Amino acid sequence: MTHAEAAAWLDDARFFARQNSRHEDLAQDERGPAELAEWERIVWLLARTGGIYDPDADAVVQDERTADAAAAAHREAAAREAQRVAARADELQALRELGTLKQVEPREGDEAVREELTHRAGGYIQADVDAWLAHALAMHLGHYRGSAAREAAAGLLPPPLLAHAALLAELAHLAPGTDVDQLTFAARVAATEPEAADDLAGFLARARSGQS
Repeated sequence: MTHAEAAAWLDDARFFARQNSRHEDLAQDERGPAELAEWERIVWLLARTGGIYDPDADAVVQDERTADAAAAAHREAAAREAQRVAARADELQALRELGTLKQVEPREGDEAVREELTHRAGGYIQADVDAWLAHALAMHLGHYRGSAAREAAAGLLPPPLLAHAALLAELAHLAPGTDVDQLTFAARVAATEPEAADDLAGFLARARSGQS
């Protein structure tokens, strides 16, 4: 495209912009001003550089293409992650129905799966899933064997669940070998008084380390 050809397209864009401005329903359309601004930019570019306009040599166009490609990749990754979360939620739901959820260990990303299960339940907290995650977090099971995963969980899981995990961890030190089913009261305390559960866990930790 030559400078003269681009200038002709700019004149057309200006004409249609004036026409659209007279119609209220078209005046709000952002595509017209954006197209006009783009033609003005191309005309200015050709006036400065001369020659023939080549989109492949236009830095602005290349930046837009790069941004579009990155956005598309992001959407694809988000779609794949949503599919993974949904499939894992289906798996955990099946294990719950079989009564075997406690026999599996959490994986990376199960915090998002918890949110999915809660969403499916209309926002109701899934107490058995929370208890399963709290126990795994307290005992460093599955994904939570890594300290980085446990640290990340602090920003991904709700305070009552984290308080439950902290209390379970200290109770396990206090009474080694105790079956988790004997500690269901910890979940009730954490659900109703998460700050108190945290305080109790901290107190037990200090007592265990010999601090006052």
